[in-house]
Formats: sequence, structure tokens, C-alpha cells
Amino acid sequence: MRKLFQTYLNSYRGLSRPAWVLALIMLINRSGAMVIPFLGVYMTDALNFSLKDAGTILSCFGVGAVFGSTLGGWLSDKVGNFKVQFLCLLLAVPIFCLLPQLKDPISLAAGVFVLSVISETFRPANTVSIASYTTPENITKAFSLNRMAMNLGFSIGPALGGFLAAWSYHWLFYGNALSSGLAGLFFYLYFRGRGKRKLAKPEVSASRAMGSPWRDPYFLIFSFFCCLYSVCFFQLLSTLPLFYRTAHHLSEWNIGVILAFSGFVVFSLEMILVHIAGKRWSASTIIITGTLLCGASYLALLLPGKYPVLYFGMLLLCLSEILAMPFMATLTMQRSPRDKQGAYMGVNSLSFSAAHIISPFAGTRLASHFGFDVLWSVTGLVSILTAVGFYWVIRKL
Repeated sequence: MRKLFQTYLNSYRGLSRPAWVLALIMLINRSGAMVIPFLGVYMTDALNFSLKDAGTILSCFGVGAVFGSTLGGWLSDKVGNFKVQFLCLLLAVPIFCLLPQLKDPISLAAGVFVLSVISETFRPANTVSIASYTTPENITKAFSLNRMAMNLGFSIGPALGGFLAAWSYHWLFYGNALSSGLAGLFFYLYFRGRGKRKLAKPEVSASRAMGSPWRDPYFLIFSFFCCLYSVCFFQLLSTLPLFYRTAHHLSEWNIGVILAFSGFVVFSLEMILVHIAGKRWSASTIIITGTLLCGASYLALLLPGKYPVLYFGMLLLCLSEILAMPFMATLTMQRSPRDKQGAYMGVNSLSFSAAHIISPFAGTRLASHFGFDVLWSVTGLVSILTAVGFYWVIRKL
């Protein structure tokens, strides 16, 4: 136990103070992350939208994310990541306050689209900012610390959101607005006078492309498989809460607790697992293992039972996230030229954003026409095929 604790402490060493502050800001922001996990349930329960309409509106979040990811990478290289991050946190506040006033599918879809553009513009800028305050040997740790803070916030937000939703769904939106505003204020106060930092650059292969990511074919293929992985993983934010509600008749509070459990698991285990896995296995092995665990988590939902099955499936999905996502970001940074980090992170974020379109749209329609069992079976199969794709393309990278 003592050795394990020492390993856990070692996983934090070498990280700069700004990296810790960025993680704290992420924690503040994500602690109010109540809207997206409950948006599908809100539309079907409070607004009486059909499952298909809810899936279409959730796909609009993905459409906005595509625009936001592209815009965020370009703006980060042009005007700097500080301005992009601060404005995104600030602009999200009025949008969250406006959303509960939108009651019809078209206006709500438009509002969700705008919110997504803003939130996803933030992502590439935030990633470049983390890299700029981190040494090359600690870059995966820094990404994991930021994700750890995000998941700790995600363990707080849905639990609080489940409580507020049982009272009034409107408070979900106002709570999210408050957390975004506080994160923006704290970010501005700490980073406004720090100036532009020299970006940390990990060692890269001499064979990688030196120009635009759109001219780097193997990186584009890698991003495509990241997209397929995300299509499976992001069922967590769309069809999985609907499955809990319709198939198992869970209350908003119980749904929030399961989602909070996922955030707590990732918060508790990510740093130490990334630290251990990074020393013992290659990035290819880690990403492939994480992808296979993603498929296993959804296939587990086919087993008979209720709470033990639901929590076991969520545990596997958490382990998948821990192993796959930090190393996807690391490989992207390793592949990118020094002056194109924002563009490369923008393209990689674009793959995740595209998944936000495909995942709810395809997931809700498969569940509506064929049932959730078929959806989980297809998701498991796609995950296995994606793992094979990662095995091939990472060797080329």
C-alpha cells in the first residue's frame, strides 16, 4: 500500500503551478456541468420531445462542436489561447441562461448549436495552453491532471444536477452559467499578466508531416479512428441516460449518481494508471486496450440485472476513458510541428466533435427502431473494429 501511495505521489511530480491552476479552473467549470448529461432526459420528460427529436437536437451540439473545434484551433494560433479561453468562458454564461426559455425543437436546436460552438472553441485553446506550461516529459501527466479535474467536476455536477432536476430543470442551466462565469473570472485574474509562453514540444518522429494537418494522411486516419471511438464513448452523454430512464426507470437523482460515479472513478484512478501504463506499455497498446474496454462496457449492459450491471458497465467505460483519451492527445501533440499545435489539436478535436453529431443521431435511431440491446451490440462491434484500426495506424505514425 505504501509503494502504491508513493507511486501516486510520483505521478504528480514535475507539473508547473500554471498547469495546476488550469486544472483548478477546469474543476470550477465542470462542477457546474449539469446541462449536457441531462439534456436528453430534459427534452423527453419536461418538453415531451420524441426520442428522435431529442437525438437530432443533441446532434446539433455536435454540428456546433465541428465549427468550434476548427475555429478554436485557428484562433489559438492567430490571437493566442488566453483570449480564446477567456471569451469562451464569458460568452457561455448568457447562452446557458437563455436555453431554458427555448421550448420548441427548432429554437432549442439553435441554442444548443451556439452553446456548442462556444464550448468547443475553448477546447483546442485549453489544450495548447496546457502544453505551453508543461515540459515534454510531463505533457501526458499534465493532460491527465486536467482531465482528472474535469472528471472530479463531472462527479460533482451530475449529482448536483440530479438533485436540482428533481426540483426544477431550469436550475440546471443557471448552475452551469454560474460555474462558467466563476471559471472565467478566476482564469482572467491569474493568467492576464503572465504573457505568452514558449510552447513545450515533445520529441517527434522525423517522418511526421511539417505542414498542415490536412496534408498528413496518417494523422487524419488516426483522427478518424478517434472519431469512431468517440461515437461509441459519447453514448454516455446521449443514449445511456435515456437507457437508464426508459429501460430501468431510474430517477433523475439515481441517473446523476451513476454519472457522478463515473467522474469519481476517473478522478481517483487516472493519474496513477496513466503514470504506471506510460512506463510499462506503448501508447499503441494503451489506446487499443482502452478502446476494447469501451466496447466491453456497452456489451456488459446486455447482461441481466440492474444496479450491479449498470455500475460494472460504467466502471469499464471509465477505465476505457482513462487509458485511451490522454494518450490520444499526447500522440497528437507529438505529431504536430511547433507552430501548428493549435491546428493539429483543432483537427483532433474535430474528430471528437464529429462524434457528437453521429453518436446521438445514430444511437437514438438504433434504440428507437431496434431497441437498446441492438444499440449496445453494434457499439461493442464498432469498438473492436476501431481497436484493430488503431493497431495499424499508430504503427505508421
